[in-house]
Amino acid sequence: MEYRLTLNGTWNWCTVNEEQIWKGQVPGSILTDMAANEMIEDPYWRTNEYETKELFRKDYRYFRSFEVPDDFFEEEEQSLVFEGLDTIADIYLNGELLKTVNDMHRTYRIDVKNKLNRNNELEVIFHSPIEFIEKVQEESDIFYASTGCMKGNGALRKAHYMFGWDWGPKIPDAGIFRSVYLSGYSTAKLNDVRIRQHHENGKVRLELDTQVKRLTDSTLCIQYEIISPDGVKINGKKEILNGKQNESFDIEIKDPEIWWPNGYGQQPLYQVKVELESVGRKLDTWEKFIGLRTITVCTDKDEWGNQFAFVINGQKIFAMGANYIPEDNILGRLSRERSEKVIKDCARANFNCIRIWGGGYYPEDYVYDICDRYGILVWQDLMFACNVYDLNDEFEENILAETIDNVKRLRHHACLALWCGNNEMEWGWADWARLLGHRPKYKADYIKIFEMLLPRITKEIDDQTYYWLSSPSSGGSFDNPNDFNRGDNHYWEVWHSNKPFTEYRDFHFRFCSEFGFQSFPGKKTLDSFSLPEDQNIFSEVMESHQKNGLANTKIFSYISGYYKYPKDMESIAYISQILQLKAIQYGVEHWRRNWGRCMGAIYWQLNDCWPVASWASVDYYGRWKALHYGAKRFYSRFMATACEKEELSTEIDYYIHNESFENRKAVLQIRLFDRDLNTIFETKKNISASSFEVKNELQIDFSDYLNSGLSKKQVGAEYTLLENGIVISRGTNLFVKPKYFEFKVPKYQISVTEEKENYSILITSDVYASYVELYLEEEDVVFEDNYFDITSKDGVLITVNKQEFKNPVTADELLAKLHIRSVAESF
Repeated sequence: MEYRLTLNGTWNWCTVNEEQIWKGQVPGSILTDMAANEMIEDPYWRTNEYETKELFRKDYRYFRSFEVPDDFFEEEEQSLVFEGLDTIADIYLNGELLKTVNDMHRTYRIDVKNKLNRNNELEVIFHSPIEFIEKVQEESDIFYASTGCMKGNGALRKAHYMFGWDWGPKIPDAGIFRSVYLSGYSTAKLNDVRIRQHHENGKVRLELDTQVKRLTDSTLCIQYEIISPDGVKINGKKEILNGKQNESFDIEIKDPEIWWPNGYGQQPLYQVKVELESVGRKLDTWEKFIGLRTITVCTDKDEWGNQFAFVINGQKIFAMGANYIPEDNILGRLSRERSEKVIKDCARANFNCIRIWGGGYYPEDYVYDICDRYGILVWQDLMFACNVYDLNDEFEENILAETIDNVKRLRHHACLALWCGNNEMEWGWADWARLLGHRPKYKADYIKIFEMLLPRITKEIDDQTYYWLSSPSSGGSFDNPNDFNRGDNHYWEVWHSNKPFTEYRDFHFRFCSEFGFQSFPGKKTLDSFSLPEDQNIFSEVMESHQKNGLANTKIFSYISGYYKYPKDMESIAYISQILQLKAIQYGVEHWRRNWGRCMGAIYWQLNDCWPVASWASVDYYGRWKALHYGAKRFYSRFMATACEKEELSTEIDYYIHNESFENRKAVLQIRLFDRDLNTIFETKKNISASSFEVKNELQIDFSDYLNSGLSKKQVGAEYTLLENGIVISRGTNLFVKPKYFEFKVPKYQISVTEEKENYSILITSDVYASYVELYLEEEDVVFEDNYFDITSKDGVLITVNKQEFKNPVTADELLAKLHIRSVAESF
């Protein structure tokens, strides 16, 4: 077996050329260690970002002593392994420079045979990333920098977002952010294990390929064990004779349990163990979980151009999700529990996928483990984004090594759906004036990196996962990369170009992998980084937590198109979130109505890396904004949507969407109501929807009712889809903009009933209440629904699971703590 000696734990550290020595933790980072030693305030508080950034003009030294047991020296291979160093570092062992590294995306395995003593000193000196990129920039003719990003960042294989983005701070933290250990092997080791799946006629055959590194001449034995989800074991064994280094197995899985994305089936996982032995002695082991499935992307020609659709186990699906960015600028703050909540919240909101964006870093193994369990497909960008890269020998060595490391590490995951070469760089070279002024060499470098080197090496290592050259792209070679009729699209006319979100309906993308709309976080998150006197959207603090230029003004501009002027900062945040929900819903529902032509909507963005005004649907603290509740509704597998002939039209088409394997039957109910909750008109229709069908089920023109003396400013049209008498989808259309609707301030009646696992909350109102929000000041809970309309005197029944509460409450206590508001109370 591998003889592993961990070097994680307590280290010493100091600023280079300073005498004061501090204690730190590995894995971790400089900022987490500074915070633990009370050397700094919270970097995210008010404008602390700016002085925190300056800390990374210095160099830092981490060091520790360690002992090596006598039996470790008997190992034939002895390595020092760093799984993650961020980023420019010199590694010394017993005063000898072992290696200088400069790529945080790589695992470094350093030969230390004959370099170890019984007692040892290990030292890592981190050099300033800011000083490095500024020096490179002075000497370079590359002048491009992405929005909010420090120039020169593309020269360093460090997560680009750490140098700032249009949603993130300029805080390029550093440190030993993953495990470090000594690794010893004797006789032989497993150098690689690879599994290919072959599905045919309901059967699954696994092709298990192993590669052994021999350290001595000996007869080896390799054996595998596969354990099904219900515990059935399949075993096999072969000898590997002297001189041979590879061995393969063909394994038939009888009665295979197939893995499906969230919402389409279950996520059964098979445990695969591979062991290498010699004369009955275990030398090495490899153990992973896999899901039995096929995933590809259909790009066949059709009447509109070329499709772009995920095909899972032979079934085309509509991809529904959001873009995932790193969960923090300070990597030492990350945890499995935190990522578990992020991914679980995706599943709860009916996502079937996320796109891991290319301006960050490759997440921990556990992120993909969690996606496997929850059925969240992963579109995985390689770590390149919005940059101009100078392809020199060192850069090429780094990017090939990091790609090999990470493709090997991740290729077995059931959730892995697609590799993508980069974010927005082909599009940039084709259309962005800021890139087009660079020397032809750099455009040629792009072709070599992203259309030759990386596709080749990725496909060599993982030939069963679809590879896409860039995002957006129409297939490469700068051939109109944001073409509406081929490939995937990033559409930013809504927001960046100030277009109204009704513009979404003018486009029928094949797959929209980025589009977005900003909002402010809620009051508790605002309070986490600002004082009450800071909470004016044009204050220095609020503008420092808005990285998209004048976007606070833009939020207000969009609000002014739909709503009145909110009365205070809390109301501004609330209304901005309502508008964000409406914008993304408008786009998603339109594209879902065009199933077959458009097959994916992945909005920007899922999460935040610090407390900020941004495009996220879940804020830095994991608090759901209105958009995330909206996503739960508009990503539902079975739902109704309303399509106005044009904005605020009295003519509405009602669509039924069935994104499931079952034929469904339900009742579609349409009701015209006034602001006092009286029913003016009502109709019901029994409907049926075949598997994976979208259809226009009903058309209604409300003009006759509205021309009979009713004021458009006082009525709305509600649609409800009921399956077996249970409301599964609902929505409301107004015939004027909300700022012109004559809202009355609601008087609510609320009752809370305690059940075995949940609390049931019944909310009634005397008048129409729009986008009703429930919230608690002392707890962050996720309600079964939120930001809903009350359109009838029956009210709305909402549940919340008891496990949401950190501190148990009674029904009466919950009622006393519950806060409620709607649009009418915001002005």
